Amino acid sequence: MIPPSDASEHNGESRGGLHPDLPEHVHILGAGGAGISGLACLLRARGHRLSGHDREASPFTAMLEELNVPLSLGESDVKCMPIPEAAVDAEGAVVRPVGAVIRSAAIDDDDPQLVRARGLGWPTFKYAEMLGRLAPRDQTLAVAGTHGKTTSTWMLYHALRGIADTLDGVPGPGALVGGLDVTLDSNAVAPDGRGLFAVEACEYDRSFLQLTPVGAVITNVEADHLDCYGTVAAVEDAFAQFASRLPREGLLVLGREVPDLVESSSRAEVWRLGREIQVDLGPTDLGRYAFSLRGPGWATPVIQLNVPGVFNVENAALALALAVGSQLAHPGGLDPQACAAAAGRGLENFQGVRRRFEHWGQNDGLDLVHDYAHHPTEVEATLRTARRVFPGAPLHVLFQPHQHSRTAHFLEGFVDALKTVDRVVVADVYGARTAIDSHAAGAEDLVQALVDADVEAVYGGPPAQAAEAFAAEMTFDTAGLVLGAGDIDGTKDDLLSRLALRSPSLS
Repeated sequence: MIPPSDASEHNGESRGGLHPDLPEHVHILGAGGAGISGLACLLRARGHRLSGHDREASPFTAMLEELNVPLSLGESDVKCMPIPEAAVDAEGAVVRPVGAVIRSAAIDDDDPQLVRARGLGWPTFKYAEMLGRLAPRDQTLAVAGTHGKTTSTWMLYHALRGIADTLDGVPGPGALVGGLDVTLDSNAVAPDGRGLFAVEACEYDRSFLQLTPVGAVITNVEADHLDCYGTVAAVEDAFAQFASRLPREGLLVLGREVPDLVESSSRAEVWRLGREIQVDLGPTDLGRYAFSLRGPGWATPVIQLNVPGVFNVENAALALALAVGSQLAHPGGLDPQACAAAAGRGLENFQGVRRRFEHWGQNDGLDLVHDYAHHPTEVEATLRTARRVFPGAPLHVLFQPHQHSRTAHFLEGFVDALKTVDRVVVADVYGARTAIDSHAAGAEDLVQALVDADVEAVYGGPPAQAAEAFAAEMTFDTAGLVLGAGDIDGTKDDLLSRLALRSPSLS
C-alpha cells in the first residue's frame, strides 16, 4: 500500500492528476513484478483506474489487492482482460472507451491480452518505457548497479526523508523500488510536489536507458544478464551510456570499482567512493556497522546501520552522498553540515528490505535467514555476512538458481561462492524469462560441479521438495540460509513449521 505519508491516496484524491500519456483505465500485465507493481501504485495515486493479471499470487499482487485493484491469476487469456462496455456517442456511433496496457519485461510479445489490446488500438508500453515517462527529469535520482541497487535506493529515500523531515522548505521525497521496504511494507511512495524521486534503475534489457535522471548512483558493474548483453564489454558500455544521460549540472556517485569508462562518459560532476567520499568505519555488532562519511565540504556524525554487512556500509555511503549532494545543488542551497546530519538520521530509520538478509525465524538456536542473492558475488557477500552474524555456526544453504543462462555463465563462480558452506541443497532453476541464448545449465549441473569440488551438495527438485530435504538434515546449532531471487521464498511457512515440529523443546 502507499505509505501513510501519502494521505491523499487514502482520501481517494489523485496526486498530480492522470498521466498525460495514459487514458484513465490502465491494465497491468505481469502485475506481480517487483517494479511494475510499484508503478501501478503510483498510477492509482494519480487517479487511474487499474486492473491487472499475473501467473501467480505474490506479496506484490497482495499489495495491489489491498488497494482494491482487481487482478486475475493463472495462464494469460483474453478473458482475463476487462474490456469496457461499448457506448453510443452524441452522433449515435458505437464507441469503446480507450484503455492502455503496461507490461513487465517477463511478458512476451505474443501474450493473448497484449495482442487483444493492440487489436483494440490501445496504447501499450513496457514497464521501463513507462517509468521513463513517469519519472520527472529534474526530480529523479536513479540507482543502478549489478548488485545492491534495491537496498541503496531505499537507503537514498530514507536519507532524503531525513532531510525533508528536519529542514524547512524541503518537500517529501518519493520512491519506486523493486523490493518492499520493511518499515513501509511498500515498494512505492509518491513524492510531495517537487520532492525528489528515488528510482531503482535496472540494467536488464538496457531498461535504465529510458531514464534521464538529474543525479545517479552506480554501485558496481559486473558481468550479468549475459543472455541479453553477450559480453562484459557490452555491459560496461550500457552503464557508460547511462552515465552519459545525466545533465552537466547533475551529480554521479560511483562505487570504488566502477570502470573508468563509466566515469569518463559522464558530463555531470562525479564523486567516487574512496576519493571524494571517504568512509570511517566504526565498531560492529553482529555484522551491523557504525560509520561516518566525509564528502566535499560536509561530514556526517556517526551513523549506526540496522542492516548487516560491510557491503551495506558502501551502499549507505553512496546513497548518503547522492542525498546530500542533490540537495546542495539547489538554488539558495542548504547548510551542508545540517543536510549531512539530517540525511544520516534518516538513514538510521532504515530497517531493511524484504528478501535481503531477512530473518525468517529462530528456534532453539537454529536461525533461518532468506536473501535474494542470485549472482556469485551476492552469494559470497551474503555468506560473509552470515559468518559475522552467526559466528561459529555451521552454515546450511538452500539455493534456487535464477535463470538457466545465468547458471551456465557463472557455474564456476557459484561453486567458488558456495564451497565454504557446510551443506547445500539446490532447488530447480527458476526461469522467469525464456533464455535468449543457447547457454544453459540446470540444478543438477550445479550439484555435480559442487560435488566435484568436494562440497556436500544434493539436488532437491522443486522448491517444496527441496525445502523438505533441506530441513531434514539441519541440526539446532546451525544457521540456515535460503538463497535465490525466484519463488524459493514461498517455502518460508513450510520450513518454519518443519523445524518447529523437530524442536528439542517439544521432546
